[in-house]
Amino acid sequence: MRVAVPLSQAYKLLNHGPVTLVSSAHQGRRNVMAASWAMPLDFSPPKVAVVIDKGAHTRGLVEGSGEFVLGIPGKALAGAVVAVGSCSGRDGDKFARLGLATAPAEKVGAPLVEGCAAWLECRVLPEEHNQHNQQAYDLFLAEVVAAWADDRAFRDGRWLFAAEELRTLHYVAGGQFFLTGDSLEVPA
Repeated sequence: MRVAVPLSQAYKLLNHGPVTLVSSAHQGRRNVMAASWAMPLDFSPPKVAVVIDKGAHTRGLVEGSGEFVLGIPGKALAGAVVAVGSCSGRDGDKFARLGLATAPAEKVGAPLVEGCAAWLECRVLPEEHNQHNQQAYDLFLAEVVAAWADDRAFRDGRWLFAAEELRTLHYVAGGQFFLTGDSLEVPA
């Protein structure tokens, strides 16, 4: 079941470096792409950084709307991660073409990709100095305005990884991924 994650803990959803699905929507069009270069940036308010290439259809939708969702897929969505990264949304709705179910976000217009382990609803930070980073480095900085997780994967501020299908993906290259493995707790 999808449950709210306190914004003060939103960074934990990305801190372990998983692959993300970036969903976007603007003026009746929507899209989803895979992105490995996403990371938490700050705690309060929570912020993230994500790289969205100039050539990506998602880029225009994010620039137009100023919003996106970072979905954190697990093993069950590995095929979808490869598929959304292998075709363009300019040719039609990737969600429909690939059979990806969505749910409405609470605070942004971009959809949540169903089946993910967690989701971060984000608004692009409008500061003028960020415009340079977007153009020069394809780097988008955004504030997290809502955070969600499947309670089988993340509960009480901790990743569980008990459900095999929700173990998050870490991209290496050429279609190879690692799954998040066992946790190790070291006393402070």
